[in-house]
Amino acid sequence: MNSIVVSCRNCGTKNRIPADKQHLGPKCGKCQGVINLAGAAVPVELDDSGFAGFISRASKPVMVDFFSPTCGPCRMLAPVIDSMAIKFYTRVIIAKLDTSRYQMTASQYRIKGVPTLLFFKNGKLVDQVTGALPEQDLAGLLEKFA
Repeated sequence: MNSIVVSCRNCGTKNRIPADKQHLGPKCGKCQGVINLAGAAVPVELDDSGFAGFISRASKPVMVDFFSPTCGPCRMLAPVIDSMAIKFYTRVIIAKLDTSRYQMTASQYRIKGVPTLLFFKNGKLVDQVTGALPEQDLAGLLEKFA
């Protein structure tokens, strides 16, 4: 799993925040001040073993980018996904799953082409989009979804 290192604005202590816990309102390990992740949030990297549990426990809506590192449109969409993780970190959990490494989840959701974006609310699949979207279109979808 990936993580973020963020300095506390109160005491300056560097804190390592696991990406899959960034949406839980992390606090500084030293002074217990709230850590502001504005500009630092990243997509949560999911795998087959933790996917179902993460989706079912998520306290916010979740968008998952099913991608492959060898896919041209996926590589074009990657910076947009990173941007959405920062822009929507307080309202939507942005996650990604590498279908070339974790094929069980992709087959469970019948992912035929990448990139495919799945939208979950309260642990249930509510929408699906296949193909690379322009940033403004994806932002519009997330606004409605959040």
